[in-house]
Amino acid sequence: MKKIEAIIRTSRFDQIHACVSKLGVKFLSFYEIKGMGFEHARQEMYRGVSYEPAYIPRTKLEIVVPDELAPGVIQCILSEGKTGEVGDGKIFVYDVQEAYRIRNSDTGESAL
Repeated sequence: MKKIEAIIRTSRFDQIHACVSKLGVKFLSFYEIKGMGFEHARQEMYRGVSYEPAYIPRTKLEIVVPDELAPGVIQCILSEGKTGEVGDGKIFVYDVQEAYRIRNSDTGESAL
């Protein structure tokens, strides 16, 4: 099994979610996060005062899938998440040793 973590543009979440759902991904977690990198935050206005936020909002996905689904999920994130601009995000892939379903003690891929 593989755990795929992706930091993406929040605006691209719906497209990525639709793509991975078509592959058969039944479960994923996502979080609203803030970060910083090569992309700089845009100037914003608050009550007439211009300021530059220190962090840029993003969405973090966590998806655990069987090994054979991992390349497809990664391809979905790459193709649907790409705008071609700095700040499109990152993907990290980890090996998962074991998974357990708490409700009925299923283990391995059946716990997904």
